[in-house]
Amino acid sequence: MKHYLQFNDLSADEYAYLFERAALIKHKFKAYEKHRPLVDRTLAMIFEKASTRTRVSFEAGMYQLGGSVVHLTTGDSQLGRAEPIEDSARVISRMVDLVMIRTFEQTKIERFAAHSRVPVINGLTNEFHPCQILADIFTFIEHRGSIAGKTVAWVGDGNNMANTWLQAAQLLGFKVHVSTPRGYEVDEQLAMGASGASAGSYQFFSNPLDACRGADLVTTDVWTSMGYEAENEARKAAFADWCVNAEMMALAQPDALFMHCLPAHRGEEVTAEVIDGPQSVVWDEAENRMHAQKALMEYLLLGRQSA
Repeated sequence: MKHYLQFNDLSADEYAYLFERAALIKHKFKAYEKHRPLVDRTLAMIFEKASTRTRVSFEAGMYQLGGSVVHLTTGDSQLGRAEPIEDSARVISRMVDLVMIRTFEQTKIERFAAHSRVPVINGLTNEFHPCQILADIFTFIEHRGSIAGKTVAWVGDGNNMANTWLQAAQLLGFKVHVSTPRGYEVDEQLAMGASGASAGSYQFFSNPLDACRGADLVTTDVWTSMGYEAENEARKAAFADWCVNAEMMALAQPDALFMHCLPAHRGEEVTAEVIDGPQSVVWDEAENRMHAQKALMEYLLLGRQSA
């Protein structure tokens, strides 16, 4: 049994399979061909953080795979009361086949997984967002081919997305240029563990223009992630020079893509000209959450498939 709690829980070979499988599953979806390998399987979705894309992509995806979904929040279950998370894990995992959790601290999902009898998927934590990067890399492959040897520019907060991009770069053989304001840097030890990032997979730039120079993909996120709303005004001031704009995109490769995990605030972390422009693939990126996660759920429950 495998859990998917952070990006480096799977190997490069497993990701190669998942990207191929996601492409096949998406092709079937577009051709209105049924693909229902998870008939009679149930996914429990546990939300301690609000969601649009995570809920719709997992719920619609599981139904399309032939399974069913149980949706839980802290307001309508014992999760928000006094029951230890270990006990919730023991109970819920006896009744379903797969659990997706979107919560705050990574330690919560790790404690749940340690006592679960079924695979657990990280739908987002403060520290990591592996399903989003899974979809982002799948989207890049669709548009530009292999990401190996390419350069990704991360402009903005050193948050869960940035942490996960660092893990992906080291595992899949590409480079990440990170530019954040002072005080909002990536915690390299958190992202990569005690070993740190390998030489060449990660480089920090104090100037976001330098980070974007020569990049094959420029990507960002909101300046204030969920759980940090009290810092919103301070962050707006600190991040003023980290808005992805036409000047940054012009320094990237001519065929560079722009991505954003959404929701986006036009005029803050990205200009409307960029996110709504020809280099933006944010809508493909959003849709691909569903297809990539369908491949992931199928793999965690059934292993590699050939049909």
